[in-house]
Amino acid sequence: MEFSKYFLTLFILQAIFLHPSIHAAPKNSNLFREYIGAEFNNVRFTDVPINSNVEFHFILSFAIDYTTSSSPSPTNGKFNIFWDSDNLSPSQVSSIKNDHSNVKVALSLGGDSVGNGYAYFNPSSVDSWVSNAVSSLTDIIQEYNLDGIDIDYEHFSADPDTFAECIGQLITTLKKNGVISFASIAPFDDDQVQSHYLALWRSFGHLIDYVNFQFYAYDQGTTVSQFMKYFEEQSSNYEGGKVLASFISDGSGGLSPDNGFFTACNRLKSQQQLSGIFIWSADDSKAEGFRYEKQSQALLAIPH
Repeated sequence: MEFSKYFLTLFILQAIFLHPSIHAAPKNSNLFREYIGAEFNNVRFTDVPINSNVEFHFILSFAIDYTTSSSPSPTNGKFNIFWDSDNLSPSQVSSIKNDHSNVKVALSLGGDSVGNGYAYFNPSSVDSWVSNAVSSLTDIIQEYNLDGIDIDYEHFSADPDTFAECIGQLITTLKKNGVISFASIAPFDDDQVQSHYLALWRSFGHLIDYVNFQFYAYDQGTTVSQFMKYFEEQSSNYEGGKVLASFISDGSGGLSPDNGFFTACNRLKSQQQLSGIFIWSADDSKAEGFRYEKQSQALLAIPH
């Protein structure tokens, strides 16, 4: 009997510590993240207020595996820079990180569009895409002294399992090689999008540090109670993940700061569920003087 108890205990411990789909329970965090550079309106890192009492991630938007020609076409994992690199250059990354020890900088892959069309995830094969992506992204990440990647493909020419294998192998390799220290995903409530990201989560969720769920993709005029319901649903979908609350600067969707976003965040915080806040985007916030960036960070900086 004691012998069988020993093996039962051993089995349970193995399940807890070795099973890749088991995550620690979410809890409050002081993480603030912001996308920057997609709209080419000359926004710089130094424009954005940085509270020294938060963990701050800039996310460069975007690197895309398309050509940079006037009619961009897919390159099967060979990534190019599509953010405003004149204002967000390698030297500016180094400078902002040197000036603020709490700042890290990542790049986001994909995004909604490239040129005048959608940016599709369009691999020729898993092995070739992963090989090209590891090589091209390692070069960019090391040139820019970046810390992590974010996955924001929103259109797909491949099935969910292929997406999961490509992205999962990419994150695995970049982490194993010490090229990145964190990875996030940026899904939203769309059947095709969710099918791809949930396939990735099921197989490689243990390697994904943050879920930048695009709550602003819900309807404009979302209420606090609706937001709380959506947050609960997505926390269940990405069970055990650090799901961040989010809004869009221009107020075009989701729960806006004017309509109760910070009320919802305080509720999440009281429930130990506020894993952080992210904003799309610094480009749009520039015209507003970054007031919601200041408010978001002040909320996160309060001891939890």
